[in-house]
Amino acid sequence: MRARVRRILETVLYCDDLARSAAFYQTLLTTTPMLTGDRLVALEAGEGTVLLLFQRGNSGALETAGGLVPGHDGGGPVHLAFAIDADAVAAWEARLAEMGIAIESRVRWDRGGQSIYFRDPENRSVELATPGLWPSY
Repeated sequence: MRARVRRILETVLYCDDLARSAAFYQTLLTTTPMLTGDRLVALEAGEGTVLLLFQRGNSGALETAGGLVPGHDGGGPVHLAFAIDADAVAAWEARLAEMGIAIESRVRWDRGGQSIYFRDPENRSVELATPGLWPSY
C-alpha cells in the first residue's frame, strides 16, 4: 500500500478567549462541541474534519493512557478556509449578516470558484470557498 494522505483531519486555532471563539465557531458552523474543557474545544467542521480551539498557552504535552501527545502552540496571522457549495454563497452571506459579521472581501477565481472573507473575534482571516478555487477543488 502506498503512503498517502487522505485529507487534513484537524485544524487548530489558538485562542486568547476560548469561550468567545468557541461560541463564534459553534454559531458559524451550527454545531455542538464533541469535546469541551478548560484547555480546548473540539468542533465537527464538516465531512470528518475537526476544528480544535485551544486556549493559547495551554497546549503543552499531555500524557494519555495511549501515549504522550506532544506540546504545540502558535501565533501570528492565521488564515483558514471552509469549503462550501457553490449554490450556498447567498445563504452564507445572509448567515454572516444575521451574525453581525462584516464581509471583508469577495473574490471570483479564474477557475470559477468564489470566496468570501471575514474576520473571527480574534482577527483571524476566515474564508468560505466554493469549488473552482484549486485544481483539486
